[in-house]
Amino acid sequence: MFSGLVQGTGKVQKLAEQGETIELTIAPTSPALVEELAIGDSVAINGTCLTVVGQTGTLFHVTLMPQTFEKTTFKDLQPGDLVNLERSLQVGDRLEGHIVTGHVDEVTVVREVTPNENAIEVRFALPARLANQVVPQGSVAINGVSLTVMDTGADWFSVGLIPHTQTVTNLDDLQVGSRVNMETDILGKYVAANLQKGAQ
Repeated sequence: MFSGLVQGTGKVQKLAEQGETIELTIAPTSPALVEELAIGDSVAINGTCLTVVGQTGTLFHVTLMPQTFEKTTFKDLQPGDLVNLERSLQVGDRLEGHIVTGHVDEVTVVREVTPNENAIEVRFALPARLANQVVPQGSVAINGVSLTVMDTGADWFSVGLIPHTQTVTNLDDLQVGSRVNMETDILGKYVAANLQKGAQ
């Protein structure tokens, strides 16, 4: 379980097949993040919950199942790419973002990037099957970052990136056509599912 408040970024060092799984090696930009990790810990990488399976100096390693690899933007990653990192929540932590499970719903695409004073407004394509789970002033996780939905349309939604978010995450690199991992609010999922059952 995560909050969507990214604790740092890391650079992809290696992405290699290991039998039926794919091993991903990350070098956090903050060495302190590696010091706090242990084998078996959960860490969200670009919003995907993965388990630490090894450490080598200032690097840590996770493995991805083929389904995770295909369903997320991991198949787009190259060595040197920047990813967002967040450790799992501890009981008693402040929940200042929103509840993020680390289970990516969809890969979506940036449609527009518009500067708005010192912020950046980003418009994303909204997959039809998730349309009833994304509402203005609701929450959505993009590459694991908890964001507030500014507005929605028939097939799009928009968010605003404040300077702090631009500085501490990889979202400041977004441009038209960029692909990102998207997770809708878990509460919205349950509400939508129950409404659908009630209508049947």
